[in-house]
Amino acid sequence: MKDHLLQTTRAEPIERRANLAREYLQIYLLRVLHEVGATAELAFVGGTALRVLHRLPRFSEDLDFSLEPAAKRAKLDAARLFTRIERALLDAGYDLAVKARSERTVAHAFFRFRGVPREVGWSRDPEQALSIKLEIDLRPPHGALVETTLVQRFFPVSVRHYDLPSLFAGKLHAILARRWAKGRDWFDLVWYLTAQAGLEPNLELLRNAIEQTGHAALQGDDWRRAVVGRLDALDWKAVLADLRPFVERQADLDMLSKEAIRKLLERA
Repeated sequence: MKDHLLQTTRAEPIERRANLAREYLQIYLLRVLHEVGATAELAFVGGTALRVLHRLPRFSEDLDFSLEPAAKRAKLDAARLFTRIERALLDAGYDLAVKARSERTVAHAFFRFRGVPREVGWSRDPEQALSIKLEIDLRPPHGALVETTLVQRFFPVSVRHYDLPSLFAGKLHAILARRWAKGRDWFDLVWYLTAQAGLEPNLELLRNAIEQTGHAALQGDDWRRAVVGRLDALDWKAVLADLRPFVERQADLDMLSKEAIRKLLERA
């Protein structure tokens, strides 16, 4: 499998190889999760899910999952799961270092693919690694709807994931609850507001998420007003600086402004 990664990425211009290699390994990790039988327990969420499932035109870093209700009752053994993933990656030929930790509400593992940057050709440092974080929310809020989709990207993989309104709710919660401004959140918001006419978030999930994290409740269902309040307080230069390394087309940044997003939010 590693040979396929090298063949795929070396065919691209050097400036694209880092993001392409990371995306390849993200999707390979999704396939490994399926092969070790973890897909019935986990639902794929977050910005990377939007990228993989709906071709969001930006790259992402982490793989985020929410534990399914039945798995919560059975108490997922995250340490064992991470060990099985590590073994599968080693068998595929990767030089790997893994740092994993499981807490009461979240379990995560950092998979460091050592030597990949040099082998792919965007670095000369043999010690440099490409890292991917896999995180599992062990106590996600209730109310999400889950689907399964067959994705064809590099190779086929079956992905169990939140449906689009539930993914939208998760993004809104991140925007409203995150303590710092993350440009990727606002890029994703524009996609949700424009990619599918009439798309609305899963409000039950959004309310439950806001209540769980102790943030101020929505005034009725007026999530748009709450998001505009966050938008007005942003340092927009910092937002764009965070986003710049991840967009496929740098020209997209010229189209992204507070004013444009505010108009989208007020369009309802």
